[in-house]
Amino acid sequence: MDIYEALKKDHEELKIVLEELVSLRADDDYRYVLIEEIRNVLVPHSRAEESIFYNTLRAVNADKKIVFHGYQEHLETETLLRTLQVMDRMNLDWKATAKKLQESFLHHIEDEENEIFAEAQKAFTEEEAVSMADAFLQLKPKIEKEGFMKNTVDMVINLLPPRLADKLRNIGENRAA
Repeated sequence: MDIYEALKKDHEELKIVLEELVSLRADDDYRYVLIEEIRNVLVPHSRAEESIFYNTLRAVNADKKIVFHGYQEHLETETLLRTLQVMDRMNLDWKATAKKLQESFLHHIEDEENEIFAEAQKAFTEEEAVSMADAFLQLKPKIEKEGFMKNTVDMVINLLPPRLADKLRNIGENRAA
């Protein structure tokens, strides 16, 4: 499996769960399960994708505008997810936010699977794409175990230039040790 197949697999899983969520009645308590499932797939997917795929693409001097657009869409989608979590807990109208989340995610994967994948396929060999998939699949479970704050910090670090991001990661690892 290469990185493109691994990412598409997650995309398909999230599309199904998001469709299930937006089709629920507003008072259906099963939404709690689905929102948690979306979070458990979306956040590890996004952080691992940024760390392994986007940052590697940036390092080979690919079209940075396309890559940063992907980061921006991750931020938008996760902001909608966090908003949905809060609205749901406060018994506010969560359906409209769930639909916006679905639309944002569908837009993102369309951009990613067309523009970003095309850019990456010009930059990476098949062996590199397979190696990135292995790294991506190994990183996701580690990220899933991390808390909200660590995931948020990692999102910000992934946006930094690689030399600064590496320094911050090293500082964090030294403090944890």
